[in-house]
Amino acid sequence: MSAPSNNSNTKNQDRLVAEMRREQQERQAGYREQAMKLFPPVCGRCAREFEGKKLRELTVHHKDHNHDNNPPDGSNWELLCIYCHDHEHTRDVQEARSQDAASSGVNRPSLGHSPFAALARLKQSE
Repeated sequence: MSAPSNNSNTKNQDRLVAEMRREQQERQAGYREQAMKLFPPVCGRCAREFEGKKLRELTVHHKDHNHDNNPPDGSNWELLCIYCHDHEHTRDVQEARSQDAASSGVNRPSLGHSPFAALARLKQSE
């Protein structure tokens, strides 16, 4: 007896998720198109130039990390290649981890930690 209600809830959730994804894609398409008109197709970090099919590798980074803050002058955006964009967000995560560790007194390894860093020293002592 609860199956129709469950099915109805699932359909409603699926509809809401699909609607939210559609709205997000529309919003992203809007600011990406604006940014591509405002800025040259060059990564703001590594200065790599993009054209043709490679343009899809150029992303819009929100400087304040608020994807709803899309001023028409593009002052909150910078174009980054997918690699630099990933690095930018990884850097933010690492900084947040460092701040958390400093405030809690726990010393966690950084994301840049290399488990093999001591191998060279061990090899020299042989």
